[in-house]
Amino acid sequence: MRILISQQAPAKMTAYEALQGKFKAEVSFRPFFKIEALSSREFREQRINLPDYTAIIFSSRHAIDAYFKLAEDLRFKVPETMKYFCSTELVANYLQKHIVFRKRKIFFGDGTSESVVALIGPKHKGEKFLLTKSAGANVDHMKSLLDKAGIDYSDAELVKSVTQDLHDLDLSAYDIIALYNPADVKSLRENFPEFKQGNVKFVGWGKSIVPAMEEAGLNTDIQGPTPEAPSVARAIELYLQSK
Repeated sequence: MRILISQQAPAKMTAYEALQGKFKAEVSFRPFFKIEALSSREFREQRINLPDYTAIIFSSRHAIDAYFKLAEDLRFKVPETMKYFCSTELVANYLQKHIVFRKRKIFFGDGTSESVVALIGPKHKGEKFLLTKSAGANVDHMKSLLDKAGIDYSDAELVKSVTQDLHDLDLSAYDIIALYNPADVKSLRENFPEFKQGNVKFVGWGKSIVPAMEEAGLNTDIQGPTPEAPSVARAIELYLQSK
């Protein structure tokens, strides 16, 4: 039993060690893509002027790093009055890498777009917001919520996914392959345009990945997360137990 996870190996391997012990599985980790900040030239093509915005919405740590790198490259000194609205507490805490953490200007939600828009509310409605995103990411739901709330905003790409070279892999040698992001599917197809799924079972992890897999002609045998399977390792374990 060979399993390929399209991410970096986690710091804690306990869940995967359980798979290795129970099913004698050989688990490998290999990122299919990496996240890179846009260059200042690429960013300028969007015609976004950073000094125009008094508040910013972040949903990832990559976007935070990219924002401050772009600000430096563009010689924009981020004002201390800037307000930051983050999707989760984890993302908000990451801001400490770049700024002094002050609760009065940093707000975080519970991972949903609704929670972030609720944080803005009437109190911060007068700010001009920059909604950050990855290249090709679908932020239509967040935009519709901001529109409905009458928030003044613009959306801008700060990071992009870059396909990694996977030609040394033999995908057909794996029994199960876990994909997490539409960029994983893009990388698979760019690296292996003639790939046929055959007996390979795919894990589709997250809401955005399954449509991308369907469009690429890949069957999703394991989906999640679910209450019973909050992690990929657990989802695979339950799948194998059912066979």
